Amino acid sequence: MSEVNDIKAGRESAEAVDGVEETPKHPNYETAQWFALHSLSGQESKVRDSLLKRLKAEEMGDVVHEVVVPTERVSEVKRNKKVETERKLYPGYVFVLANLLDEEAEVQERVWYYLRETPGVIGFADGERPMPMRVKEVEAMLAQMKTGEDKIIPKTAFTKGDKVKVGDGPFMNQDGVVEDTMPEKGRLMVSVSMFGRNALVDLEFWQVEKV
Repeated sequence: MSEVNDIKAGRESAEAVDGVEETPKHPNYETAQWFALHSLSGQESKVRDSLLKRLKAEEMGDVVHEVVVPTERVSEVKRNKKVETERKLYPGYVFVLANLLDEEAEVQERVWYYLRETPGVIGFADGERPMPMRVKEVEAMLAQMKTGEDKIIPKTAFTKGDKVKVGDGPFMNQDGVVEDTMPEKGRLMVSVSMFGRNALVDLEFWQVEKV
């Protein structure tokens, strides 16, 4: 439990650094655990919004603390324009930080029904007997969320030899071939025809699309 609390404390510290004013945490927050809910495809955000909206009305704020749908920002070229959208990292899943189990690891029915009976929820990811996520799973999920917030990634992954069309810049609409990729920088080298000869052009991922 202390490891999970360390993770939560790290998130709180990061938020404070970013200048986000935090809402005081309920004492139960320290013993809460992360659980994965399986939702209908495409209804992840509706499930999250429903859970958060009903917290106050159903007086569940003492046992349900966070509800997240991890996403990442992706970029692509559409009609010769750069378009940024959000993509869900775990389609079909909603993650909840809650006091679902008591000290004897018995399910708290009040919390179980609140989560399970939410429209759009199919069940818990591990069946009707919910199990808290492992520390490594929580760490991976939160790390991906942080990366998704801080960094825009290309919607399409490229590899050497891919045939592409340039969608932005002086070489717009020209066909080319990927010669090298630099995923950590979001860039790639593309061979295009220029003045009757092949030339390497340094482009950002979002500036090209596969053909």
